[in-house]
Amino acid sequence: MSFFSRFALFIGLCFSLGTAQAVTVTDQQGTFTLDTAPERVVVLELSFVDALAVVDVSPVGVADDNDAERILPEVRQRISAWKSVGTRSQPSLEAIAALKPDLIIADSSRHGGIYAALKGIAPTLMLKSRNETYNENLESAAIIGKVLGKDALMQQRLAEHHQRMQAFSSQLPKGTQVVFGTSREQQFNLHTRDSYTGSVLTSLGLIVPEPVNQQALANISFEQLLAINPDWLIVAHYRQESIVRAWQKDPLWQMMKAAQKNQIAAVDANVWARMRGVFAAEHIGHDVVQILHHQAPATAP
Repeated sequence: MSFFSRFALFIGLCFSLGTAQAVTVTDQQGTFTLDTAPERVVVLELSFVDALAVVDVSPVGVADDNDAERILPEVRQRISAWKSVGTRSQPSLEAIAALKPDLIIADSSRHGGIYAALKGIAPTLMLKSRNETYNENLESAAIIGKVLGKDALMQQRLAEHHQRMQAFSSQLPKGTQVVFGTSREQQFNLHTRDSYTGSVLTSLGLIVPEPVNQQALANISFEQLLAINPDWLIVAHYRQESIVRAWQKDPLWQMMKAAQKNQIAAVDANVWARMRGVFAAEHIGHDVVQILHHQAPATAP
């Protein structure tokens, strides 16, 4: 083989190696292409941190609401320290740019208004997070795996995830009606079967209320809760002063099956309401098995 033939072969090999990691996926903006696997990733939603941890990738920056404990312990254990870039609702563009990312993963619900600014900093992958369902979350995780150059590892972990969720499901009494909601001072938000947590519970074989007025997350009254009359009531209290705690003092509270059977449980708001992802869903699955088998405190303190 002549020198020029060898040189052409070398150049071709270099070109193929350089482009071997290029990937094209479909995100909420359309077609997204990245030429090489990113090394400095900033994520603007908690669910994206979960997805990175699944494939052992540590973000350099996270919109963590300035509170590292918003990230689940099992996720924090799998990633390195990161820089906070502010809140999920209003991340700091300056803080993001200072980290010199080569990929930003943003929430199409929260961050559409700053998409152009984010793209000016680094390639920006726009995915659903805030209003996603469980299945949509797993689809986003698969996309993230491809973009990170970790497709095989992500697919392997997703297969394991399905097995774990099936194991949790096999331990639960089918046909049990469960209401999960978040409670603040003056409102109770029902997470219906079209919400993230509601769709996780539905996937486990539990009966979860349908959307109310086409809302996946619905602010419902005490009377509406009594009308649903669930077998189990699971509450994430966002505040110490919680409307559910006030409702419990009402004589009508005891009309509800969950109250009569002492089947009311309080759960961690970060796990059940703020986080979404593989680790979050498995944590919920573990929790609900313990709750329904009365292995966890059946009270809403």
